[in-house]
Order: sequence, then structure tokens, then C-alpha cells
Amino acid sequence: MDSIIVTGGGELDGQIPIAGAKNACLTLMPATLLSEEPLTLTNAPRLSDIKTMTELLSSLGAEVSSLQGGKVLAMSSHNLNNHTAHYDIVRKMRASNLVLGPMLARLGHAIVSLPGGCAIGARPMDLHIDALEALGAEIELKDGYLHAQAPGGLKGATHELRFASVGATENTVMAATLAKGTTVLKNAAREPEIVDLVRCLRKMGAQIDGEGTSTITIQGVDRLGGATHQVVTDRIELGTYMLAPAIAGGTVECLGGRIELVQAFCEKLDQCGISVEENEAGLKVSRKNGRIRAVDVVTEVFPGFPTDLQAQMMALLCTADGTSVLEEKIFENRFMHAPELVRMGAEIDVQGGLATVHGVDRLKGAPVMATDLRASVSLILAGLAAEGETIVSRVYHLDRGYEQVVRKFSGVGAKIERVQLK
Repeated sequence: MDSIIVTGGGELDGQIPIAGAKNACLTLMPATLLSEEPLTLTNAPRLSDIKTMTELLSSLGAEVSSLQGGKVLAMSSHNLNNHTAHYDIVRKMRASNLVLGPMLARLGHAIVSLPGGCAIGARPMDLHIDALEALGAEIELKDGYLHAQAPGGLKGATHELRFASVGATENTVMAATLAKGTTVLKNAAREPEIVDLVRCLRKMGAQIDGEGTSTITIQGVDRLGGATHQVVTDRIELGTYMLAPAIAGGTVECLGGRIELVQAFCEKLDQCGISVEENEAGLKVSRKNGRIRAVDVVTEVFPGFPTDLQAQMMALLCTADGTSVLEEKIFENRFMHAPELVRMGAEIDVQGGLATVHGVDRLKGAPVMATDLRASVSLILAGLAAEGETIVSRVYHLDRGYEQVVRKFSGVGAKIERVQLK
């Protein structure tokens, strides 16, 4: 099993190209199910989650070709021959449930496994179900699968989500593109990935207004066509690499970055004493004079501070001057990285959804274990600022969300390597 070894102590300097957004691409790929004509995505990230979605779409009869080293995905769903998304694939990735809305809209029926190890309420599939039922779907849970049908086709309706769920918004918007009449989705999520999805659907012929706001209006059409679409920049990868010079010192330019993608995050960096400058190429990030300042962070839905940057931000705050409080309001059990940071000398107290971080002068390298995707990279970031060597095990999580992570870090001067340890 692979591990990553980081030797801390050096400042960083150079440029890091930021990939296309994983979460956007995983949403755009199921949109191919809405049309018989080809959908081509450019700027696709080369990640294991993309391979999983490719496997799922292929199992339904879609054709997916990976071109230009994986940066272009050419898809066609002209010959769908299966309407069941099986557990063996769906269990690997929560985004697999995004095939439900498109299949229901185009085929009139779909059978989709619940995500692995999850009751309906634990990962809010109930929000997806409520919205699709508002459009006329009939959905029943049997043996861990959602059996959905719309024998008379989906019909437009007004529906308000109880929580601004990204996945429920995406599933509903895709389904409503082929529904009869007008759908008004209230309390919709506002993330850039949803804006990107709507722009792609509009290229395919969908009639949608209001993306980026809390109310999205969809006028159903009879059919959608093909399109070519460039995947938006990954704001989570962007924020992660912006933290590298903040933690280690130096100056790094994140190519393709834009402040509008990470506005709330940039505001926190500024409070910490981190400089962020936008130019034509991207975002240039450097640590200002002296030790960074402690700040409090509350994760929120977009445009608030992203939950997917909370672990990385905690790594930064471990060596801040003062005490920081991080409140996780999106996901449960999102502080599993904290005990590993403590192994490196951090002082962190976790009580439910609150983590109190008392800044220390310096972290020390140690063997640590990644518990999830974002925890993996937070430990690498911590290793950049630690004395000595940090060995991060179980880094297979990284491959789900970061492409060429060792190459990108080493390209700006980090001492990092990926090895197989016995």
C-alpha cells in the first residue's frame, strides 16, 4: 500500500496548474443520459472517482471514451440498455446517485442503489426523493434500492428543498429539463458546480434560469441535444494548493484560479495574514510577515466557507498565533484528521461539531494515517511545516480527488515522494 513521505522545513516557490473540478465533472457526466446525442467534456480531472462514474455509465449502456490522457471525455447514451445502477458500483461513490434524475426523466424508470452503508436519512437521499416525487415520480425503497418510475412522464412543479443540498439540486434540475411544463426549485444550492451544470445543459438545449441563486426555474423541453463543455476549475483543489505557501512560506501561483470561486476562503486567509492577488494567469498566494493569526471558521453551504477545505484549514491553524475554533455544520464526523494532527504535536480539542485549535510554535513529523480524501491532503500540508519527516499512510484516498499531487507539490519545491512501504 502506498504512502507519502514529506520532509518539512523549506519555503515554496513556483506555479501549480489547477485541474477541472471533480464535483463538477461527476455531475456533468450523468447529463449524457438525458440525450441520444454526444456530450464531450474538456478539462476533465484524471481521478479514480471519474473512472468509477465511467464504469457506472458504461454499465447502463452509455459509451464513454477517455481521450488526451484523460483530460477529454467523449460520451454517448444513444443505446441505453440497462436502467439499474447496481450497489457494487454505487457503493464506491456518493455522486453515483446523480444518475437517478436523468434516467427517470428520459426512460421513465430507474433502479438505483442507495450509497454504501447509508440509510436514506444519513446521506440526504430523502431530499432527492421528495423533489422527484413533486415532479410526479413514484419512488419505493426495496432491498436497498430506490425503484423509481414516472409512467406518464415527469411534470413541472414548484418545490422547496428543506436544505440547500447540492446533489438534490443537481438531480432535480437534470430531471426537470425533460419534464412537461415549468419547474421552480426553491432553496436551491448555489455552488459553482451547479452553475457549471446549468451552462452545460443550456448548451444541450435546456431552458433554465436562476443558476447561482436560491431559485432555479426550468422550462421542460421535448429533447436535449449534444454539446462540448469545459469543466470549471476545481475550487477545492485551488484552495488546497493556496494553503501550501501559507503553511510552508514562500509564494505560489495557482494557475486557473479565480477569487470568485473561493471568496469566503480568501477572506479567512486575509484575516490570517495571507496575501492573495488575482492576475490573468490565476491567484498568487504568499504569507505576509511573521506568524499567521488565529481565526474562527464555520463551514456553510456556498457562498460560505467550504466543508471540503475545513481539514486543510485546520492544518494551517495548528501553528497560528492564538486559539481558533472551527465549527463543522455540513457533515458529521468531519474531524477524523484531528487525532492525526495531534500526533504531530498539534493541540486540538474536539467536542461534537466544534474543534478548538491552540496554535503551537511548530509541528513535528510523525507517522500518520489518512482517514478520508480531504484528511489525506491536510496531513501532507501539515508535513510541509513540520520538523523532520512525516509519513502519511492510506493515501489511496488522495487519488479520488487530487491528480498528480506529488508532482504538483514537488514542482514548487516541496520535499515529497510517494513510496510503497511494507
